[in-house]
Amino acid sequence: MRGINRRQAVAASAALLGACSRPAADALPPWTGAFVGDAVAAGHRWRDGGAQPPRVDDRKPQRCGVLIVGAGIAGLAAARALREAGIDDVTLLELHSQAGGNSRGHRIDAMPCPLGAHYLPVPDDRNPQLLRWLHEIGLARQESGRTVFDERHLCHSPQERVWHDGAWHEGLLPALRPGSPAHAQAGKLSTAIDALARELGFAMPAAGVDVMPGHAALDAQSFARWLDAQGITDPLLRWYLDYCCLDDYGAPAAAVSAWAGVHYFASRHGFRAPGVETEAGSDAVLTWPEGNAWLVRRLAEPLGERVKTGWLVSRVQEQRDHVEVWAQDVSRESPAGGPMRRWLAQQVILATPLKWAVRAWPAAPAALARGAGRLTHAPWLVANLMLDRPLADRPGVAPAWDNVVAGRTGLGYVDSAHQSLGFRPAAHVLTAYHALPIDQRPALLAQPWSTWSRWVIDDLSATHADLPARVRRVDIARHGHAMAIPAPGVRSDADLVALRAEGLAGRVQVAHADLAGYSVFEEAFDLGLRAGARVAAAMGARRPPV
Repeated sequence: MRGINRRQAVAASAALLGACSRPAADALPPWTGAFVGDAVAAGHRWRDGGAQPPRVDDRKPQRCGVLIVGAGIAGLAAARALREAGIDDVTLLELHSQAGGNSRGHRIDAMPCPLGAHYLPVPDDRNPQLLRWLHEIGLARQESGRTVFDERHLCHSPQERVWHDGAWHEGLLPALRPGSPAHAQAGKLSTAIDALARELGFAMPAAGVDVMPGHAALDAQSFARWLDAQGITDPLLRWYLDYCCLDDYGAPAAAVSAWAGVHYFASRHGFRAPGVETEAGSDAVLTWPEGNAWLVRRLAEPLGERVKTGWLVSRVQEQRDHVEVWAQDVSRESPAGGPMRRWLAQQVILATPLKWAVRAWPAAPAALARGAGRLTHAPWLVANLMLDRPLADRPGVAPAWDNVVAGRTGLGYVDSAHQSLGFRPAAHVLTAYHALPIDQRPALLAQPWSTWSRWVIDDLSATHADLPARVRRVDIARHGHAMAIPAPGVRSDADLVALRAEGLAGRVQVAHADLAGYSVFEEAFDLGLRAGARVAAAMGARRPPV
């Protein structure tokens, strides 16, 4: 279709990324900014076996009933399950300066913005645990026997737009001309996904669906191969499907399984293309200026000071009647951090990426080590750009919450001011997202902030020529190992399947979206609740988590 050439788009993006592998020779850009929100130095120092902390704290060890390592969504959900079971003696140790993992937030000049995940698809009754919590925090309520969500937090219209053929179009896929090959292929894809949804069942969290041979057959091949077999070859459609996979999984259709590709649509609202009639449901999402950090605050607030940030856990040893955990306070100003502290807990939940858990726990079961080794993680870059005034707009649909350019590998940007209900200030923040090729991880770490900020602004300037003159600050979050890629075979991996279903024997459990093979809020929340429930049962909780 006119205006889309995937080969040229990918080549142009690769050339731009390639420029980031060389040090910048020009002067600093006219805007200010910094790398924010990461603990790269401390994590890499421990990973690489660098200098030991200056001393080991010789005070008596800290003691608690349950120690949760990691205060991302899974760790916070595990703490929620424990509290519901009546277990309050819980401590969470988090490496970063705030809880939330990939759902942390940020502020620029008091304006909230996300450092990662920025929305939650409206859940349905296939996810009762999440729905119950959303009712508790006031996001959902019952009216006339149905669930209604607070309209203040539903994404306002226009929700999405895409730049294509010199204009902005509503949605992320431009309307397809009736009778065209693209239109016919879109209808065929919609029919195929609807049929698979009825035959096999798909939901988030995926644990709510019985595993069938058809799921394994999809998981054994790439999504790109499955699309080829269905005759879905139109360049615009294939760009859009690549975009969807990059958006949720950090990798294109050729790198993720057909299970993951179908699951993206079938577990939510089906596949809907403009101008193609379908029976798909709603694609409404909940969103906030700070992204999912809004949800993190509601999970973390009941825990108060039980959440301790700036702690690097480096060793876990399971004993007969307790678990010994060694952790270092890396929030100190000293480059080496503070002294090493010892914690003793009856039970431990490792709510960290699986590779981190295996490294910190030398005696980890072989199944956990094998499952961790099965995963590859995608690097991400998230840039928050503070503008002094709104950008000049181009022809087509008005500015939307999510804004994407067709044919490019970048994931576009969201406007943090889109949800504003009152006066919209001139200064506001745009958040740009990039799922980077895995071979760009070293550049993400090595290249300076100035290089990456110029790269982000150059990319967005393709549709906003006045952007460089409007930018006042660019804060960049680097996620070197942001999310597990659901490559072919990952979802069906026997070790990961067993870990999801049964957990571990003993005093240590694991809880992380890695277990699901892909990273979304719903999976992390569910896996955290399950780990918390297992620990509560092991501790003889008087009342089981709901």
